[in-house]
Amino acid sequence: MCRNIRTLHNFEPAATDEEIHAAALQYVRKVSGGTKPSRANQQAFDDAVEEVAAVTADLLGRLTTSAPPKNREEEAAKHKARSAQRFATA
Repeated sequence: MCRNIRTLHNFEPAATDEEIHAAALQYVRKVSGGTKPSRANQQAFDDAVEEVAAVTADLLGRLTTSAPPKNREEEAAKHKARSAQRFATA
């Protein structure tokens, strides 16, 4: 899985349209193998991002959980700590 795609489910407040779009963009970039499509492929790329975003929003709206919502700041701090440990210099 692409490390830039973050979990969007079970946060309070819920994921925004911008967060969903950013995840969809990262996914399509990963699958297509590039960050900027050629002019010939731009429309297909843009359509894919919009379709993935729509499906993602639908999925997030339908998921249920009994776990308490996660806190964005706490999750970001955990990620930062893991990243610092992973990339720490000896």
